[in-house]
Amino acid sequence: MNQDDLLAFELTPYDEFPVHQAPWPVSYIPASDMSWDSGYYFGVYNVAEGLFLITGLRINPNTDMLGAHASINMRGRQRTLRLSRVWRGNYAIEVGPLRYEFVEPLRKIRLTLAENGSGLSFDVLWEAAGPPHLSSHHRAVSRGRLTTDQTRYNQVGRPSGFVKVDGQLHAIEPKSWSACRDRSWGIYEPRLPVATPARWLPPRQQVGLRRALRFSCFFDTGEFSGHFHFHEGENGETTGLNDAFGTPFEGRLDFGFSGEQINFVSAEHRLEFRPGTRSMTCGSLLLTDEHGAVWRVDLDVPHMPHVLGQVGYHPGAWKDGGTIHTYHGPGVVEEWDEFDFSQQPCPHTFPGTGETRTVFGVEHVARIRFMSPEGRTFDGSSQIEIFLNGRYAPYGFEDQNEAGGLTGRGIA
Repeated sequence: MNQDDLLAFELTPYDEFPVHQAPWPVSYIPASDMSWDSGYYFGVYNVAEGLFLITGLRINPNTDMLGAHASINMRGRQRTLRLSRVWRGNYAIEVGPLRYEFVEPLRKIRLTLAENGSGLSFDVLWEAAGPPHLSSHHRAVSRGRLTTDQTRYNQVGRPSGFVKVDGQLHAIEPKSWSACRDRSWGIYEPRLPVATPARWLPPRQQVGLRRALRFSCFFDTGEFSGHFHFHEGENGETTGLNDAFGTPFEGRLDFGFSGEQINFVSAEHRLEFRPGTRSMTCGSLLLTDEHGAVWRVDLDVPHMPHVLGQVGYHPGAWKDGGTIHTYHGPGVVEEWDEFDFSQQPCPHTFPGTGETRTVFGVEHVARIRFMSPEGRTFDGSSQIEIFLNGRYAPYGFEDQNEAGGLTGRGIA
C-alpha cells in the first residue's frame, strides 16, 4: 500500500474487530460500482391509529455519502425529514439528529431522532420478535455485468418508546404497535442521477424474465411472527426472473426465539387495488407450508399507504434535484416537508425538479388474520410492500411510463 492508498482507505472503528471480508480496511469497498451501498429500513406502526413511522439510512462508499430519512404517515398526511453528510471521517451510524444504536445485534436496536426543525422526533427501542430471515442472494445480469449482487435479511420487531409530531406525543408500546426491518448491502439496481442515463447505453439486454410484481409481508400475531415475499413476471411467472427482486417465493413463521418454526413453500393470492393506483386495499392468500398444509391469510388495509416519492430515493425528492446518494453541501444537510396524501392517487410536485407526477403509496400497514390448517384463527398486524413494474396481466395492469430512477414504486 502506497501513501495514496493510506489516504484513501483510512481505518475505521470496525477494523478493531475480526469482521474483514477483504485484506483492506473496512472503509475500502472491493467494487467501484456507484450502485454499491449498505443500509437499513425500519418500520414502526399502529394499524388502528393509522400511524406509520419509517426511517432508513444508506451508505454509498463510492460517492462517499451517508444519506437518511425519517418520515411519519398520519392517515395519509406525511411529514418527512431528509438528512445527508459525507461518510468518511465519521463512521458512526448517525447523521445530525438521527442515530441508530445496535444495543444487541440482531436482537435490540435503539432508533432516536432528537428534536430538530422538522417538528418530528422519536426514541424507539426496537426489539426482535424472532430471528432474522436471510433471503436468497439477489443477482441480476445485463450485457455481461452484474446489475444486482446483494444480500438482504428481514426481521419482525416489537417497539416501545415514543414519537412526537409538533409537540404531540404518541406513546409506542408493543401491545398495540408493531415493527419490521430490512437490512441489505451490495450492488443494487442503479439510482439516478449517479447512474449512467439509459439514453447513453445500448438497450438493456433481457436475459430471463422481467419481474413485474414484488410482494413482501411482515406479520405478527403475538403468538407467532414472520415474513414472506414472492416475485412474479408480467404473466404471473415465478421462475427464470432476472431482476433485483427475483426470488420466486420465500417465507417462514417463527415462534419467537424458541427455534420452532414453519417454512412456507408457495403462495396463491387474490389482491384488490385502489382505483387508479397500484396500492392494495385488501386481499387473501393461501400459503402452503413444508408439510403440504395450507394456511389462509386475509389482509385489510384501513388507511392510505405511505408514498415513497418524498423520502429521498427518487431524483427530485431532494430540493437540489439530487437523491440519498448525492452530495448536498458541507456538514450535515437537513431538509423537510409535509404533504397531504390522504386521497390517492394524487398529483405531487417533486421539489428538486418541479415535475408533477401522479403518486400513490406502496408501503402499507394492514390488519392480518391467519387461519391455520386446523381452522384456528390468529389476528395481528402486518406491513406490506408492493412494487408493480409495467405490465402485470393477472390484475389487468398495463405498461406504465418510466418514472426515472427506481420504478414501480408509486409514481404513475
